[in-house]
Amino acid sequence: MKFDSLKPITALLLSGLILTGCESMDTQDENADVDVPEQGAADAGEAGSDSGAETYGAPDEPEVGAAELAAQNAKEAAMKEQAALREMRTFYFDFDQSSIKVEARASLAAHAEFLATNPASKILLEGHCDERGTKEYNIALGERRAKSISKFLVVNGVSRSQIEVISYGEERPANAAHNESAWTQNRRVYIEYK
Repeated sequence: MKFDSLKPITALLLSGLILTGCESMDTQDENADVDVPEQGAADAGEAGSDSGAETYGAPDEPEVGAAELAAQNAKEAAMKEQAALREMRTFYFDFDQSSIKVEARASLAAHAEFLATNPASKILLEGHCDERGTKEYNIALGERRAKSISKFLVVNGVSRSQIEVISYGEERPANAAHNESAWTQNRRVYIEYK
């Protein structure tokens, strides 16, 4: 009889275990969506990595972002450099010459690049001379100087329709003194943006 009296208790215990088992299965189902890798699996994934660096699951995008940032910084630096070169608008010439000096070419190239990429922009090239020589000769020399710069700009991509040339000869000196220092300042072409 003792065994018969244990049947209801055993049945009750088995029912409790079954219910507890079902409850823990429900809890397991709720957490099934969360993927928790085991430490060994994470280590194995890192060991198989080609980079040799510990990434801890970080994407490779920051490296691309760094490259893009470097490219953007280089582009901004180049734009600032070009803008600084365009600040130079007066170009000087040797006595009785209309050839462009070597030191002026980088700045003129910056003006050419800007004008080529901004076709609506227009400029006036003003040719000037020192007071030596006749008025007629100096007007022609100032025009040759301005045309020399115009030709440089056109060769570097600027449309002829963006450029107007005028010569003032000796009529508008930058320095009114009558010495070599003043004359050096007066032999010039000035770029005026319209």
